[in-house]
Amino acid sequence: MPHIEHVQMKGIVKRFPGVVAVQGVDFDVRAGEIHALLGENGAGKSTLMKLLYGLYQPDSGQILINGQPAGISSPAEAMRQGIGMIHQHFMLVPSLTVTENVALAMASQGGVRLDLPSVANRLRDLSKQYHLKVDANAPIWQLSVGEQQRVEILRALYQGAELLILDEPTAVLTPQESEDLFRVLQQMAADGRSLIFITHKLNEVLMVSQRITVLRDGQHINTIPTQGATKRQLAEMMVGRAVLLEYDRAPIQKGDSLLRLEGVSAKNDRGDEGLRGVSLEVHGGEIVGLAGVSGNGQRELAEVIAGLRTATQGRVILVGQNVAGKTPDQLHALGRLSYIPEERMVDGAIKNFTVAENFILQVHARKPYATGGFFNFRAIEQACRDVIRRFEIKTPGTQTLIKSLSGGNIQKLILARELARSPKVLLASQPTRGVDIGASEYIHHQLLEQRAKGTAILLISEDLDEILALSDRVVVIYEGRIVADLPREQVTVQQIGAFMAGTQIEH
Repeated sequence: MPHIEHVQMKGIVKRFPGVVAVQGVDFDVRAGEIHALLGENGAGKSTLMKLLYGLYQPDSGQILINGQPAGISSPAEAMRQGIGMIHQHFMLVPSLTVTENVALAMASQGGVRLDLPSVANRLRDLSKQYHLKVDANAPIWQLSVGEQQRVEILRALYQGAELLILDEPTAVLTPQESEDLFRVLQQMAADGRSLIFITHKLNEVLMVSQRITVLRDGQHINTIPTQGATKRQLAEMMVGRAVLLEYDRAPIQKGDSLLRLEGVSAKNDRGDEGLRGVSLEVHGGEIVGLAGVSGNGQRELAEVIAGLRTATQGRVILVGQNVAGKTPDQLHALGRLSYIPEERMVDGAIKNFTVAENFILQVHARKPYATGGFFNFRAIEQACRDVIRRFEIKTPGTQTLIKSLSGGNIQKLILARELARSPKVLLASQPTRGVDIGASEYIHHQLLEQRAKGTAILLISEDLDEILALSDRVVVIYEGRIVADLPREQVTVQQIGAFMAGTQIEH
C-alpha cells in the first residue's frame, strides 16, 4: 500500500431521487493535515465522504490518490487503498471482545487467519503509541462510548489506514473525551496521516484543524486556512447570512416553583433502572439546562414528566399538582405543560398529515377549530397561516405534508403548536438536534422569550454550547442520577464534563 500524500475529489456529483445531494464539489486533503469538513445537517458532508469511502458511487467527477485515478468501488477497496472511516454510529459487535472485533474486520478483508494473541499484541502496541487506552480483552458492551470510539480508531489503524475520515466524532463524548480525541488526531497527523473531520461544531473546527471546507446545500462554498478564521465568519458561510451566536439574557426574574420532581425513579426500555431517585425543581422565569452524555436517563426523565413513561416511585409536581401517573391526554387537559420531544417524527408529528393537521393535532375537536363535530376549515387555515408567518416556517402551504419539510421547519411548527397553548411549563428535549444554525438561532430566541414571560423551562440537551448559552442553572445527570445542580455563572465546561463522566460526583 503506497503512502497517501494527497487525495483530491474533483467535480463530484451525487444524485438521489428528487435531490442533488452533492453538486460539483471539489475537495482535497494532504498528508499530515487535519482538514475539517463543515456544514449544516443536510449540507452534503457525510454523502461526500461516503463517496470517498466507497459506500456510494459518484454520478460524475473524479477521485485521485497521489495524482492517480482511484477506483473506489466499495469500503473494502477504500481500505485496501489506505482510506478508513469512523462512522457516527459505531460498527462494532457488542458481544465480541475488542480483539475479536479487530480480527473479524481483518478476516472480512481477505481471509486472514484469526490469530487472536498476535492481534491483541499489535493492538496494545498501537494503544500505547497513540495513547488510546482500552482493554483488548474486554467485550464491547462493557465499554463506555468514548472507549468504543477508541476501538474504532484502533481498528482502522490496525488495518493500515493512511487517511482517516471521522464523521461527527464528538457527538456522544464528554468535553474531556473530546479533548483526548483531539490530542490523538494531532499525533496521527504529526505521524504523516491525513484526517478529515466532519462536524457542525464551530469551536472544534477552530481548535483542531489546519484547513476548513464549508458545504451548503450540497455545494462547495469555500476552503480557508483555520488560522485567522472566526466562528462568525464560518457560521455565515454555513447559513448564507449573518447569524447571532451569543445571546443577551435579561437578569432572571425568578417566580414560583412550577415543576418539581421528588425522588422520581423509572425503568428504561430494557427493564433496568433508568432514573434513580431524581429530584429537581424549575421556577417560573428560569431555564434549567439538563446536561449529560446520551443514555444517562434524559429520555426517561422527559417521558416521565410528559406522561409517556410511568414512574416506579416519586412525585412529579406540576404547578402545585402531583401529576405522576397521568396520561398525556390528562396532562394536556390541564393545559399547563407543553412538550417538544426528542424524536420529532415519532412523538411530535405525524409524517403523512399536513402542516395544518399537525398544528391542530391536540386541539382539533375544540373551538374555534371544530363546532358540533364539524371542522371549521376557515379558522384552521387562518390560524395555521398566522403561525407560518410568525414562526417563519418555510412551507409551500398549509396543506403540504409535513414529511416534505426540512427538520428545522418541522421543529418550528412543533414549537409554534406547543407555545400556542401559553404553557406554564415548557419541556424542551433536544430542541435543535438535526436543525440548521438559522433555525437553532430562531428556536433559542423563542425559548428566551418564553423565559421573559415567566415560563418555567427545562431544557434537555447534549449540546453543551446550547446549555451554557441559554441556562440559568445547569443540572447534570449521570447513570440516572442528578449529580450536580449549579448556577450558570459558577460552572465551566471542564467541570460539567467531569460530572458528565462521573468523575466528580457530589455527595
